[in-house]
Amino acid sequence: AARIIQNMDPTADPCKDFYQYACGGWLNRHVIPETSSRYSIFDILRDELEIILKGVLETSDRGDREAFQKAKILYKSCMNESLIEQRDSLPLLEALTMVGDWPVASADWNKTKEPNWSMEEKLSIMNSRFNKRVLIDMFVWNDDRDSSRHIIYIDQPSLGMPSRDYYFNGGNYQKVREAYLQFMITIAKMIREDKNVSKDDSFVQEEMAKVMEFETEIAN
Repeated sequence: AARIIQNMDPTADPCKDFYQYACGGWLNRHVIPETSSRYSIFDILRDELEIILKGVLETSDRGDREAFQKAKILYKSCMNESLIEQRDSLPLLEALTMVGDWPVASADWNKTKEPNWSMEEKLSIMNSRFNKRVLIDMFVWNDDRDSSRHIIYIDQPSLGMPSRDYYFNGGNYQKVREAYLQFMITIAKMIREDKNVSKDDSFVQEEMAKVMEFETEIAN
């Protein structure tokens, strides 16, 4: 009750400006940070919780249960920036190897990889190893017709960009679409360079344009 009263402005006339009357105290004591588009009690709680979690994750994991140990290991791996810089693109290249490599980042993918490449196998690896749904989303959830059991659901996955509008609309959507394509081209060039594959910018642009066209068809 004290917090509610603190967030009010009882000096304001509720019949003239009810918003100021109800929220004036909050507005006077809080400024929206430059990094945020909104600021509420839930945002404050989230910030406070992140500080608490940071403290917990930085404590020793000796004697912790396995789940806590895994969380602390993940946190430490993200904070070890020197090792991240040292490893450079190696983790990404290893991941690409697991999923059958990337045609645009290979000199002879059609000859060396395609004969033994199975889409079903690679989709399952993407799902199980990387929690990434491509083309098909598959998950286990409560059965809508019988809540006492769980069943496998198959659905459409999310798109590379936030919504279908980004693939077809003009204006800012088109700017994002162009930047999205350029981002794909840039990453492909970087990986080719790291794998010591010969430079071929026109090939990369053609391949990424095909990827964009394919993703647009899926969005449609």
